[in-house]
Amino acid sequence: MRIAIVNDMPLAVEALRRALALEPEHRIAWIAGNGAEAVQNCQVDLPDLVLMDLLMPVMDGVEATRLIMAHTPCAILIVSVDIEQHISRVFEAMGHGALDAVNTPSLGTDKSADATALLRKIQNIGWLIGQHSNRKRSASVPTPGTAARRLVAIGASAGGPAALAALLKQLPGNFNAAVMLVQHVDEVFAAGMADWLAGESAMPVRLARAGEQPQPGVVLLAGTNNHMRLLRNGELDYTEEPRSHVYRPSIDVFFDSVAEHWRGEAIGVLLTGMGRDGAQGLKNLRGHGFTTIAQSQASCAVYGMPKAAAELDAAKEILALERIAPRIVELFG
Repeated sequence: MRIAIVNDMPLAVEALRRALALEPEHRIAWIAGNGAEAVQNCQVDLPDLVLMDLLMPVMDGVEATRLIMAHTPCAILIVSVDIEQHISRVFEAMGHGALDAVNTPSLGTDKSADATALLRKIQNIGWLIGQHSNRKRSASVPTPGTAARRLVAIGASAGGPAALAALLKQLPGNFNAAVMLVQHVDEVFAAGMADWLAGESAMPVRLARAGEQPQPGVVLLAGTNNHMRLLRNGELDYTEEPRSHVYRPSIDVFFDSVAEHWRGEAIGVLLTGMGRDGAQGLKNLRGHGFTTIAQSQASCAVYGMPKAAAELDAAKEILALERIAPRIVELFG
């Protein structure tokens, strides 16, 4: 995979060089010292993947991500020091189309172990965009309340945080349906994302817990690196299977479980994202008689998953982002 490095710190650049050198199939396309250089370089030589720092002079990683995804879209992984301290910037960059985030590896003595998280993220992105090698990849208390009979199941990936925030802002605080979110995000950032979305929503937003049931008027976000699914008894669970799904949690796995086990009314929504996850699951939902909606191309940060859904005729309706929440409210009264 041809990988570009965008970072103004020489030690960080060297750490990334050494990490990438551990995988022979990776080659450094170019190195930029700030976001503005990265934007220009992408226009001349578009790499398979950009490792984007957040805090840089001239132009930071958030603005660079926005401009690259607007003019020369490619896979972007946020790689920065102390990611957890800059979680709002991470979500902002993901809102513009960045796929994931990870801490910058250090130049410690155990370089191989320190680079594992970064290389795992790169490998997952490689599978997502079709640039990968053939090597093998390396109980809670339920919340009480009345179980929902109406469910809105939403899946999102690249560009998803901003899209989810915009959608939730338009749903009323007394919404009479449960809302379930599956966003491609590492479990390290899931709790922070739930808190961030809660500030954008009139409804409470928190991580989904195994053993609880979807509740009306509550937004639950898949919160681990395992797949979230709905069981026959109406409870939520997390599972490692199927292991073949590259991105965890998988939207397809959750949508398929809703299609199989949900006994009330349901709406499936597939938002912006790279790849095809969620398209087949949305088709299964439609095949079981549920209403399905895909985000329109013009309103997507990355028109990948909704495009795949449209090609499969999985979406009963294709709507601009700003029309999706009003349509959900219209359907569920």
